Amino acid sequence: MTLPLIYTGKVRDIYAVGDDQLLMVTSDRISAFDVVMAEPIADKGRVLTAMTVHWLDALADLAPSHLVAVDPAAFPAEAAGIPGVAGRGMLVRKADMLAIECIVRGYLAGSGWKEYSKSQTLHGMPLPSGLREADRLPEPMFTPSTKASEGHDENIGFDQAVDIVGKELAEAARDLCVEAYRRAAAAAEHQGIIVADTKFELGIIDGRLAICDEVLTPDSSRFWPADRWVPGTNPPSFDKQPLRDWLEASGWDKTPPPPPLPPEVVAETSTRYITAYERICGRRLADWYGAGA
Repeated sequence: MTLPLIYTGKVRDIYAVGDDQLLMVTSDRISAFDVVMAEPIADKGRVLTAMTVHWLDALADLAPSHLVAVDPAAFPAEAAGIPGVAGRGMLVRKADMLAIECIVRGYLAGSGWKEYSKSQTLHGMPLPSGLREADRLPEPMFTPSTKASEGHDENIGFDQAVDIVGKELAEAARDLCVEAYRRAAAAAEHQGIIVADTKFELGIIDGRLAICDEVLTPDSSRFWPADRWVPGTNPPSFDKQPLRDWLEASGWDKTPPPPPLPPEVVAETSTRYITAYERICGRRLADWYGAGA
């Protein structure tokens, strides 16, 4: 017998485990411009899983999480046949997920910089004049977005988040995410890494707000090497940037199918993910479950 597969996303496959648990398996698939590439990125799934577990442990006193187990020995016997489950799988509790993306920004980058350049606002909130791209914000800001079932998420203001989830939940989500960001940013700073922004997914488990899904990974965060941070520029980030840069230069029109990736781009992207984990978390990926699998 195998566990029933109930969801396949761009990166994750989710299996049902009884009535109240799920097995989330983070694959080595990678997407860019909303298109999944044909070539897997070696160890990417292990990196995202290991980083998530690292941060859930670091933030455990701040909020509960959905994590039940990450050791493959604790998974149901039916999980044994799932490819790559060791090191890429997390047994989690089901949660009633909030219908907003909980984004915290500590620096002015990405869509936030684009908005500020036009209106000197961030998610509709006014900011001081004269800020540059990659400038540190006066304080970390909770800047939620919608969860789009199709297309792209839409940046919204806090009042709109209140309209979606209610005042009490919106305020609790804001306070939890800002504090989690502050802690993570301070810890990463000791490793020479800036957490420019990050996205949290929150849900309700047993009546409490819990941290769910992936946490402070290169796919959900913008990590910059501190020694390469120069306000007024777009610093290099520990994520899929080598892949995006190559695709941009390839002439691809960003519609499926994507062009075949050169081996060197695949290898460089894998190295970027592994380096992010080892620098930020201070651990060797070789020591994480599934090494060599």
